[in-house]
Amino acid sequence: LDPTLERHFKGHRHTVTSVDFSCNMKQIATGSVDSCVMIWNMKPQMRAYRFDGHKEAVTSVQFSPSGHLVASTSRDKTVRLWVPSMKAESTVFRAHTATVRCVNFSGDGQSLLTASDDKTIKLWTVHRQKFLFNLSQHMNWVRCAKFSPDDRLIVSSSDDKTIKLWDKNSRECIHSFSEHAGYANYVDFHPSGTCIAAASTDHSVKVWDIRSHKMLQHYPGKNTPEPIFCWSKEQFAFSHNMV
Repeated sequence: LDPTLERHFKGHRHTVTSVDFSCNMKQIATGSVDSCVMIWNMKPQMRAYRFDGHKEAVTSVQFSPSGHLVASTSRDKTVRLWVPSMKAESTVFRAHTATVRCVNFSGDGQSLLTASDDKTIKLWTVHRQKFLFNLSQHMNWVRCAKFSPDDRLIVSSSDDKTIKLWDKNSRECIHSFSEHAGYANYVDFHPSGTCIAAASTDHSVKVWDIRSHKMLQHYPGKNTPEPIFCWSKEQFAFSHNMV
């Protein structure tokens, strides 16, 4: 069936920068250049909540795995943790020294990951609401950082044209993937945890195996030369079954 419009949510006063569904699919969180976070309820009779607190544009929002919290990041250099209810209560996390681009909860909901233009990735505890440590080998703005499905690894992408894979426990960079033609502005793990995909400013999407560090797939965009690869039968079967 062709897609149909279910609901139309209107309330932000500027560009909407981020959107995320709650785990039960009953709420949607959005962030905007108007510096507000909004929580929309899927039931038409229920009102939306507007959360004011950030001083500048909101760049990213995400529900916690339980749906009881919403995290947001902003150009005002802060991270906020909200309770998605009428009271609009929030806690402010301050440690970054530049725009915070991305926020990501760990799978168990106990930790929070943030990426910033200050070239660092920071890890926080959710319940104690404290800063734990930095990951700081990138040489330029960090656009995105994500936990692996098992929370053991972290992947990050930066304007330095690298994608870095980190061990959370040792805090060391395991491997650095290069983006020669551009930088990756978004990166994420496959649900299996065995590969990562990155969206790049060179109009392409690339997929890497994090165990062999080999590129599995390259989806070029318009006006991008078609790559030529030589595959072994084992590599082809692996990538075909996984992607």
